[in-house]
Amino acid sequence: MPEHRPLQPASPWVEVVASQADWDAADPDLLRTTYAQLVWIRAFEQYVLDLAGAGLIHGPAHSSIGQEGGAVGSTLALTSHDTVNGSHRGHHQFLAKALHHVEPKGLDPLAAPSDDVRQVLLRTLAEIAGLDRGWSHGRGGSMHLQWKDAGAMGTNAIVGGGVPQAAGFAWSHRHAESDAVSVTYFGDGATNIGSTLETMNLASAWHLPVCFFIENNRYAVSTTVDEATGEPRLSARGLGFNIAAWKVDGMDPLAVHLAMTEAVEHMRRGRGPTLVEADTYRFFHQNGGFAGSAFGYRTKEEEQEWRARDPLTQTAGHLVRRGLLSEEQTEQALSQAKAVMDEIGAELLEPDPDGKPGRRRIKPAEWPDPSWVNVGVRGDLSELDDAPIVTDESSIAVADTTFIDAISTVMGRRMETEPGIVVMGEDVHRLNGGTNGATRGLTERFPGRILGTPISENAFAGLAGGIALDGRFRPVVEFMYADFMWVAADQLFNQIAKARHMYGGSGGVPLVLRSKVAMGTGYGSQHSMDPAGIFATSAGWRIAAPSTPYDYVGLMNTALRLQDPVVVLEHVDLYTSSGPGPVDDWDYCLPVGKSAVRRAGSDVTVLSYLGMTPYVLGAVEEYADLDAEVIDLRWLDRASVDWDTIEQSLTKTNKILIAEQGALGTSYGGWLADEIHRRYFDLLDAPVWRVTGGEASPSISKVLERAAIAQQDEVVAALAEIARY
Repeated sequence: MPEHRPLQPASPWVEVVASQADWDAADPDLLRTTYAQLVWIRAFEQYVLDLAGAGLIHGPAHSSIGQEGGAVGSTLALTSHDTVNGSHRGHHQFLAKALHHVEPKGLDPLAAPSDDVRQVLLRTLAEIAGLDRGWSHGRGGSMHLQWKDAGAMGTNAIVGGGVPQAAGFAWSHRHAESDAVSVTYFGDGATNIGSTLETMNLASAWHLPVCFFIENNRYAVSTTVDEATGEPRLSARGLGFNIAAWKVDGMDPLAVHLAMTEAVEHMRRGRGPTLVEADTYRFFHQNGGFAGSAFGYRTKEEEQEWRARDPLTQTAGHLVRRGLLSEEQTEQALSQAKAVMDEIGAELLEPDPDGKPGRRRIKPAEWPDPSWVNVGVRGDLSELDDAPIVTDESSIAVADTTFIDAISTVMGRRMETEPGIVVMGEDVHRLNGGTNGATRGLTERFPGRILGTPISENAFAGLAGGIALDGRFRPVVEFMYADFMWVAADQLFNQIAKARHMYGGSGGVPLVLRSKVAMGTGYGSQHSMDPAGIFATSAGWRIAAPSTPYDYVGLMNTALRLQDPVVVLEHVDLYTSSGPGPVDDWDYCLPVGKSAVRRAGSDVTVLSYLGMTPYVLGAVEEYADLDAEVIDLRWLDRASVDWDTIEQSLTKTNKILIAEQGALGTSYGGWLADEIHRRYFDLLDAPVWRVTGGEASPSISKVLERAAIAQQDEVVAALAEIARY
């Protein structure tokens, strides 16, 4: 018979229960502040539900009524330097952090609110209602609340979407040699999603001071915890990642506070991440002011049992029992908060002149200006005002340089001059510069700043997004293959791309993503895509596509100055190629929105980029019957395309061909051709011609792969067709 040796988890897992003795020993000011925060949040949430019932909230109103105890108990263990982010049900988390920021010494439940407290309530209500006075001028609404000054880094509508960012905030805290910690709030549903679990592993491996705070309210919409997971004690998730875990009654604010105080102390001492599970209950349905029982997935008896444990009534009972407040005073606090919310609402609302008596509407002056709809999708490039922009490219001395050496040299130069840059990705710290040599020599030169990550693109892309949102450091992320962007699609397209605009347009997201296009290498359908067409549809990203060592240096230097996220595409065909590169000036920048005319001509304009550009130039030389002008686009995003150069060329040639290697379905040229038709219809003597790969992704067979992609032969054939037109 084999011997069975019991194994023990490496990290502690405990349940914290607050006794009456703990309530008796608690600081009176802490208890009064706790009650005051609970009262203000409850009054606020009820007012939001009233507005939603009157049709004055556009979109969802995810009430946190019933769950306030977890948010208040936990945030009172934090400081303004600590950061939090949360989920779509995040009003209580946001308000608790904001109120603690403006009143760090505590709140008196009987005192009239300060102007700062009123402003927090007013601006939060305005944001939820989609109004200009909101934190993000109404763009974020109920599910995207952010006030970075208070350490409230943003709530999030994607389940688990904000969790990786919280690890980025934690990394920034630690790297800045601060003792601040990061807390990410999410529900029971998010404990089963990949981004959450990936981030737990990454945070543990890197010993980051981040607390995973699970609000276990028993239901993901209507699906119960018991249905959704084999281990309904969700704090057990910590054990698998060697994360210290606490389980606590989330309806008991003091118990939460005691547990959170221990967790925060654990993190401040450098012991790594923590996990706190607070068992709580939302009194209403997923959205709106009806109980869950109205939809049939909960019983009224269950709801009554949980309502009997309301954190407000529990806290009020202890305050009365200890003689800190009378019953009348606890009711007075509630009445006062309700009256103040009515006053605040009156600043935003007025009687509806076209409605029934008593009906209200939003004051027209409170709405954002519709013309502001696209402002802040990306920055205004003012960060380049003092950049060494090259306009005369002949002013830079060049010599023959290999493409991969240009990548590693310029990155080393930037890390040498800018200590805030950090590089992360799979295997970037080993193999003499990663799988292609792009980080050669950098690990030894910059210890602690070349970070080899687990294979978890969603987690480390989101962590980098958090670092960028924090703003103290600038992450450079490497994806080994562009196809892996689909693995991290939520973080790239829902989070990083949208953050600047969604949170009001003013805060930057300085992040550079490097990735390679590998078609032609035999790596098959899942390692070969050109993602330019996908990124071009995602407002917020800038796209740089260098085809020479000289361009790579200048474009990367520019990308590393921008406050927008930039994807810098690389092509494996170019890695081993040689071309002009700088001799001694590794600091110059190439302007955003400026292409390069690689060959002047008069018969047809050919647009290309990245690894397709050399094939185009070869085809133009091979097919001499047309005098083609070749434009290397360099910048591919909608805001950065060099429309002026394209127009000048079309004015001469009146014909245009877009040449790319990638598959037809994800084609970059598709949207570009549409835009050219709309902009320059009167200049065109023919529809836009296009060269692309086939419908299918490249496959492993050398013959089938060549048939799936475009190279020089396909461009020659297109030029011959144009010549016959």
